[in-house]
Amino acid sequence: MNKKFNLNEIQLTKYLFFTGKGGVGKTSTACATAITLADQGKRIMLVSTDPASNLQDVFNTELNNKGVQIKDVPNLVVANFNPEEAASEYRESVVGPFRGKLPEAAIKNMEEQLSGSCTVEIAAFNEFSNFITDDKVQKDFDYIIFDTAPTGHTLRMLQLPSAWSNFISENTHGASCLGQLAGLESKKEVYKNAVKTLADKNMTTLILVSRPEDSPLKEAERASKELQDIGVNNQILVINGVLQNHNDELSTALYEKQQKALKEMPQYLKNMEIFEIPLRPYNITGLENLRAFLKEDNVKHSSKKLNVSKIPKLETVIEDLYNSNKKVIFTMGKGGVGKTTIAATIALGLARKGKKVHLTTTDPAAHLKFVLDENFGITLSHIDEKEELAKYQEEVLSKARETMGEEDLAYIEEDLRSPCTQEIAVFRAFAEIVERSENEVVVIDTAPTGHTLLLLDSTQSYNREIQRSQGDIPESVRNLLPKLRKKEHTDAVIVTLAETTPVYEAMRLQEDLKRAGIHSKWWVINSSMYAANTTNEILKAKASNEIQWINKVDEISKGNFAVIEWKAEEVKGERLLDLIN
Repeated sequence: MNKKFNLNEIQLTKYLFFTGKGGVGKTSTACATAITLADQGKRIMLVSTDPASNLQDVFNTELNNKGVQIKDVPNLVVANFNPEEAASEYRESVVGPFRGKLPEAAIKNMEEQLSGSCTVEIAAFNEFSNFITDDKVQKDFDYIIFDTAPTGHTLRMLQLPSAWSNFISENTHGASCLGQLAGLESKKEVYKNAVKTLADKNMTTLILVSRPEDSPLKEAERASKELQDIGVNNQILVINGVLQNHNDELSTALYEKQQKALKEMPQYLKNMEIFEIPLRPYNITGLENLRAFLKEDNVKHSSKKLNVSKIPKLETVIEDLYNSNKKVIFTMGKGGVGKTTIAATIALGLARKGKKVHLTTTDPAAHLKFVLDENFGITLSHIDEKEELAKYQEEVLSKARETMGEEDLAYIEEDLRSPCTQEIAVFRAFAEIVERSENEVVVIDTAPTGHTLLLLDSTQSYNREIQRSQGDIPESVRNLLPKLRKKEHTDAVIVTLAETTPVYEAMRLQEDLKRAGIHSKWWVINSSMYAANTTNEILKAKASNEIQWINKVDEISKGNFAVIEWKAEEVKGERLLDLIN
């Protein structure tokens, strides 16, 4: 039995970093920790650099990047950065000097190189560093709490010598987020001190936040190992959203599912100090709820009403994809929202209507999970992400070795570990499969982001303009990009949950796709408690608090959305058809 997350029983350090997968409750836990300590008379600075941050709503206060005193919490100052704005300013500081000197295609390539998630993270870390190394902040506050810690990839990159050169203006290997640190030489010492403080166990505690579910727990393990590799060893694990009581079929099923995930969590995590926070049914906004978050249930039902008279079903989405004769269908969304299940269900639904369908996935267990009867008329393929990534990394490095020294090679090796690189490697494999769409419908689970598509496209233009060829783009990709931009040919279905962070992240994903010229009409809200029937007080309250996010998706999608109820059992084979109606 894990201990409750009680701050009085934890050895706290000066700096507390909260990290974890999107939607696990990092912000809620960080804010509740800040308020609890401030109420105890400690002087607290809370800093958020989460792009999906809703801190202004949480505290019902207009915030800025300098820090604002929270009116009813005298000891609490909150600073909220917009890392995307900071990334935009940073991008211009790097690219600006080259405007008018390099061809427009080269400038576009540089801008795209600096528009990925890694650049946003570097910009966020720039803000972290100012607080970590600021003597006045250190003197004025007992604890400095950070919502969203930097990843191991970012920290490793900060330690590489060639990361500090104007690398992007001199090289391109056709890969991911190259050159994020170009032109930041003046910050080198500040960053070095920041990384040193992060690795000091007497100064810093890393609080990994997860949920009692397989996907977030695996992500917590990955993040923990990455950060431990670079010396950030003082870590604890907080599992948020654990259901305590069950008294009906739905709550019992959820309880058993959570307990199974906790029992089977990676042994690596079991060796850590683990704390739990019970499932809270309310949105963590307002001081009353924040103060209750670490202490009591405070069950409250939302008074909001649905904007639609009837909840749309997945059948509507499939009917439209069928009638509009879409040939390529992506399911997109953050990890853990159920993209693979939705992709398989859409494929089955279309096959049931008589379409010839090919489903491809990057889920390693896909061939086991979705053993489908041949009468459905579906063909399946599986893309091995690790295999594709290794193949792509070696291809890029072998070309780089011909012209580059050890330091630059180390930088490219690190760059090739970024999430964007994996997307590109996998996308090349997808490109070959999508060529099948001339003769059948191709449904793709885990599609590349708009940033990746633009990166491939701009690198292609850049290579043509500058006549470099250090990163080859396969013919299948060259042919594919124009095809994907055809509204009548391709659609991206965005999958989310009826919660704050998954919806905000899905909105950013949609903007990403718009930028790349990829059509996205439909949204699917998966695993909804509102759509399920329960008599359990906690789950009923949780269901009512989903309403505002269902309404938000209704607004964003202009009514083009579907809701799927939460299911306890693993949905596979013919049972996928239960999700349609």
